Amino acid sequence: MWLDLSKIIEIPDARKSFEVTLDPEHLSDPAVKCFKYPPEARGEVVNTAGLLNLRGELKAEMTCVCDRCGTVYDREKVISLDVPLAADVEGEADPEVFVIEGDGIDLDEVLETCFILDMDTKHLCREDCKGLCSACGKNLNEGPCACTKPLDPRFAVLRQLLDDSENE
Repeated sequence: MWLDLSKIIEIPDARKSFEVTLDPEHLSDPAVKCFKYPPEARGEVVNTAGLLNLRGELKAEMTCVCDRCGTVYDREKVISLDVPLAADVEGEADPEVFVIEGDGIDLDEVLETCFILDMDTKHLCREDCKGLCSACGKNLNEGPCACTKPLDPRFAVLRQLLDDSENE
């Protein structure tokens, strides 16, 4: 969605509201299985003493896959937006500032970038997820597995001594 900012660029304290639904196909993340509803964003662009800031909120309800145990779980993500916009960029561009093209900005591009950058690097079904047993693959969140813990090879000689004493 193209957001025309021509009416607020030169007027201090001017505001331009927006409300947009994002295309989930542009918000790829390997842990996100699907979006329950297309992500929505609403807010406004505010001219504060000649500086434009996009402020608002981006909300997404999604179904994710846990990186530790593989469980599918639902998650709601709400991102608070406070993004600086710049009309003229001289010299080296600041990666945190989005550049206004002419008299407007591609709102979808800004919001998609904010969403992707705010995603967690590790998706967990719960904070204390125990993951899967490396031997049998049981989900350890459901309880302990029946596997015997492998003996540290450094203690193998001691284990032989215990086995010999039990045979006597």
